[in-house]
Amino acid sequence: MDRIQAMEVFTRVVDANSFTRAAETLGMPRASVTTIIQNLEAFLGLRLMHRTTRRLSLTPDGAAYYEHCIKILTEIAEADASFQAGNRKPSGALRVHMPSALGRRIVIPALSTFHQRFPDITLELGLSDRPVDPIEEGVDCMIRIGPLEDSSMVARRIGMLKRITCASPAYLARCGEPASIEDLASHRAVNFRAAHGGRPIPWVFVIDGKPVEVKMDSLVSVNDSDAYVTCAIEGFGMIQPTLFMVLPYLLDGSLKEVLAGFNPKPKPISIVYPHNRHLSAKVRAFAEWIDELFDSMPALDDVSRPRETAKQKETRQRSDAVTA
Repeated sequence: MDRIQAMEVFTRVVDANSFTRAAETLGMPRASVTTIIQNLEAFLGLRLMHRTTRRLSLTPDGAAYYEHCIKILTEIAEADASFQAGNRKPSGALRVHMPSALGRRIVIPALSTFHQRFPDITLELGLSDRPVDPIEEGVDCMIRIGPLEDSSMVARRIGMLKRITCASPAYLARCGEPASIEDLASHRAVNFRAAHGGRPIPWVFVIDGKPVEVKMDSLVSVNDSDAYVTCAIEGFGMIQPTLFMVLPYLLDGSLKEVLAGFNPKPKPISIVYPHNRHLSAKVRAFAEWIDELFDSMPALDDVSRPRETAKQKETRQRSDAVTA
């Protein structure tokens, strides 16, 4: 029995809370996963988990063994990484999840530069706006917007998501340009719904330093970010999109910003990964690349974040190499 493989399979089953999902993320038949766990339990002479048709739960011995496995696997990964960093390029499959619009507009158009730098990494990109459990779904890292509340995740801020209010010149010529929040009462909006039939995402303005929601009437509401921008260009009403989505249209005059002094507070964009997983060379490579990419985008740049010196960057990279 390969003891290291058995530990990896065991921890993946625990993390995924499913033999089937663990098998999928490991690229193994479910029967093989079951056999490995059975052989491991037989070798140890104890039961590691209780299994029913609906759920898994660790025994006290299983919980203790899981913690030891995580420690051992992390130390092995750290030892490997210390040599890989100097002698070999990062390689292997990397599963990354990110919001759809960021993936389509920012990340995918720049992927050729990533593959030129790291030709041995195979990316598996998941693009959606639904919540994702990285442990359960076998995701190595993901990009999240907003404050991180999950204590089981490690986050590194890579940018800020800025929102503005804008409309087409034709709409503003027809309905007038608002000069104050009170003027919005006579305007129409294109509303955005994150889910079918759900409540439109609130319009938020900062007034006297505080966020205030404003109800906006609309003739059209959509649940797709590209359609949202197109509706504004076509003159259906005002929108409050992310800056990176509309920057090209602001520059070519298709859209015009209004109420610039009342923009919503930007939200942090972070790359996150599970804290109980070693930050592998391939995850570190992607994190460095995506950080550089977002830094190069004025619409996403985090001006409040101090720029690292070369020495600070080298120190953080060494720290990242042993973060778990």
